[in-house]
Amino acid sequence: MTVTEPAPVVWLRQQDYDKLREEYEYLSDVRMAELAKKIGLARDEGDLSENAGYHAAREEQAQVAARIRELKVTLDTAQIGEPDASAGVSPGMTVTVAFFGDLDDTDTFLLGSREMLALDKSLDLPVYSPQSPLGAAILGLSAGDVTSYEAPNGKTIEVTVVRFEPYSA
Repeated sequence: MTVTEPAPVVWLRQQDYDKLREEYEYLSDVRMAELAKKIGLARDEGDLSENAGYHAAREEQAQVAARIRELKVTLDTAQIGEPDASAGVSPGMTVTVAFFGDLDDTDTFLLGSREMLALDKSLDLPVYSPQSPLGAAILGLSAGDVTSYEAPNGKTIEVTVVRFEPYSA
């Protein structure tokens, strides 16, 4: 038996949640029915081994099914509103960190889901996952807290949380 980790919480504004719900419903109800019909028509043409339309439709159906699963997980784990800043750094926040205590070397990013990039086309911040080495290291910290994490290249990087606040578009 395989143990799976729970999906991370994604903070979404109500309008973003509604957009994802609309996409989920469209793909589940309309697009999958269209693709099933397209596959059926292509199947009726005969020899499937050389039927490019059939294979293209099946591939698209698989991609749409994967997106539906992804949306379902996001919608099921989404928290609507804003994260509680009094609890420290958490997903859904804009965070500024300083590297190695140098307040001139800072990075500001959104701690959250890449889904937020798709929802907010005006977002000009990088998005770091809470499961990334940096994201995991700063979860729950407050401004002024210092921590370190191991970068993918094996180096230990020290960061100071400079500030954080709930993301707002």
